[in-house]
Amino acid sequence: MKTGKLPPDVLRRLLASARCEDARVIVGPTFGEDAAVLAVGGKLLVASTDPITFATDLIGWYAVQVNANDIAVMGARPAWFLAAILLPEGAQPSLAEQIFDQIHSACREIDISLVGGHTEVTHGLGRPLVIGTMMGEADHVVRSAGAKAGDCLILTKGIAIEGTALLAREAAKQLQTRGVSSDVVERAGKFLYYPGISVVKEALIACQTVSVHAMHDPTEGGLATAVHELTEAAGVGAVVRAQDIAVLPETVTVCRALGLNPLGLLASGSLLIAVAPEDCDPVLAALTDGGVGAACIGALVPHREVTIIDARGGVAALPRFDRDELARFLATT
Repeated sequence: MKTGKLPPDVLRRLLASARCEDARVIVGPTFGEDAAVLAVGGKLLVASTDPITFATDLIGWYAVQVNANDIAVMGARPAWFLAAILLPEGAQPSLAEQIFDQIHSACREIDISLVGGHTEVTHGLGRPLVIGTMMGEADHVVRSAGAKAGDCLILTKGIAIEGTALLAREAAKQLQTRGVSSDVVERAGKFLYYPGISVVKEALIACQTVSVHAMHDPTEGGLATAVHELTEAAGVGAVVRAQDIAVLPETVTVCRALGLNPLGLLASGSLLIAVAPEDCDPVLAALTDGGVGAACIGALVPHREVTIIDARGGVAALPRFDRDELARFLATT
């Protein structure tokens, strides 16, 4: 298999064999869901785990942010973090110190407690890896499976924030040799912080405004993969409008220079929100008031097809990216 997520058919088969008979498991291993949900002591405990495999700098900071996103999109507030830090042979103590500092900094930003984890120097690694586990509490949860035909599909900020930032930070020389100015590369590298890859704020705003049917944060495989995952979890289809999908100018420039499709590029920082049609405008207004850009990019439909309408009105199947565009690029460099 190639680098990146497991092929969807393989993952579905593996998840189908993961039976859980504990009645306290409200949401177990399920395709398209971002976290598990457990009933514990009268509360709902939401838990998720994600590794950081693409980034080499700020890896500890990344681990906190992306795991917090998985908790927030379930309608919970992230609270506790554990980290497994694997370092390559020959790593200096300063590398471990940097990663710990990054984790502490990110936890302070979003009021999360680092409560445990594991560290070791591991044979065979070419670079450090961080595997994070985040937990939070909720009174009720939002599931991808809760999306309904007729729902409006809202996208916050735009795409592909994280992938653009990583390419600018990891492939600056390649970009500049392909005609991308140093100013564009510098601005793109700062996308980690502005618009930012956290979706905790916008997820909480949406849940405090209306009864959200579903949320999903586009990550590996980009927006296209996220739409497919959400619709498959809910058993619906979608029609999205290309002209309403915000793609920042720097992302357009970087993707054009490297021959990448923004729809399939690592997209942490944007959030998909499915709400009833009457709740669309209130959510958009609340997000705007909270300083978060957002737009309705389409709607969910009863049939299982997922299509995209281009600027000329042409309709085509929304492409599938079984491999993230960033992974595809890195495999060729």
